[in-house]
Amino acid sequence: MTDTVAEMNQVLAEADCLVDEQRVLRAIQTMATAIGERLQDRNPMVLCVMNGGLILTGHLLTRLRFPVQAEYLHATRYRQETTGGILEWKLRPDANMQGRTILIVDDILDEGTTLDAIADYCRAQGAAEVLTAVLVDKQHDRKCRADLQADFTGLKVEDRFLFGFGMDYKGYWRNAPGIYAVKGL
Repeated sequence: MTDTVAEMNQVLAEADCLVDEQRVLRAIQTMATAIGERLQDRNPMVLCVMNGGLILTGHLLTRLRFPVQAEYLHATRYRQETTGGILEWKLRPDANMQGRTILIVDDILDEGTTLDAIADYCRAQGAAEVLTAVLVDKQHDRKCRADLQADFTGLKVEDRFLFGFGMDYKGYWRNAPGIYAVKGL
């Protein structure tokens, strides 16, 4: 076993499971229901924020019982680090957003800088309405705007370094079957 694998296994073994898989799945179903009630007649475009939003987007799409167009983008501040830096666009969406309702799907609303910048980009591309969906809203007072919140939120979780269900620790454990907090961070 490589040192990295051993380290990552140790991180999971020592982590606190804050939300188990079944509770996460119930939260995603609740989000899908709310999204359906609001967007089923609006021809929305779902934008998955890579890589964190991948798992949530996959779960949501299979629960939406109306036609959606799904696209993706890649913008990051973390680059496999544990603290955020300057926003880096790795891939901007090239889909026509003019007059559309856009639903941005991401794993977490922490400070919100990335989500806010993506929403601004969509508006600049002519989106008629921009909504956001996040699996986790981390509870603290460091949001980039005091009033920032997602339109659809699955879970509110304490202010710790989280991983699982799309969120990563140093690029690993996005696949962890629940929401975990790293010991000591």
